[in-house]
Amino acid sequence: MGAPVPVGVVALDPVLEAGIRSTLLGFPELTVCEDGEARVAVLTVDRLGSAELDMVRTTRAQPNRPAVVLVAGALAPGDALHALAAGARGLLLRREADAARLAHAVLAAARDDCTLPPELLEQVLDRPAAEGHGTGGWADSALSDRERSVLRLVADGHEIAEIAQRLAYSPRTVTSVVHDITQRFRLRNRAHAVAYALRAGLL
Repeated sequence: MGAPVPVGVVALDPVLEAGIRSTLLGFPELTVCEDGEARVAVLTVDRLGSAELDMVRTTRAQPNRPAVVLVAGALAPGDALHALAAGARGLLLRREADAARLAHAVLAAARDDCTLPPELLEQVLDRPAAEGHGTGGWADSALSDRERSVLRLVADGHEIAEIAQRLAYSPRTVTSVVHDITQRFRLRNRAHAVAYALRAGLL
């Protein structure tokens, strides 16, 4: 096992912050640290408004550029999409954020993978395409059926080998599809591709 993933915790409620820190300390693959040293930042909020989305963006803009896992007390329709577009790599409802799920989301974010609870993912993917018209390349370009199929499975948290097996492609083909998408639209990684495709209504 490699070095533990350094995790920062931010919560307006000090009792809640202490609880999350204590939870994370129960996993040897994670270590709680100061924000400036974190590879992943866990942000806990009551609701998701403009101030909270700005907090996600500000955290992502720190020199160490930590991945963000957002734990929210409540989410309105469309909040999952806004969180992803702001840069969150994981999103959990507080009532469902038990120790195992929180640790899983943090470790996934450390790998630059994007995780959402199934019901939130369904809300985002089932949103009418007309609701999401971004600006720039995504709005004017369509994904092929193959690209859309691959990206949907990426959004669902599947690894390359699993996607290849489900779609009867070779792992090299799946890797190539993801690479082509990220290069075509100048995206950083798989999570970034998922977030922007969702925002533009292409998934």
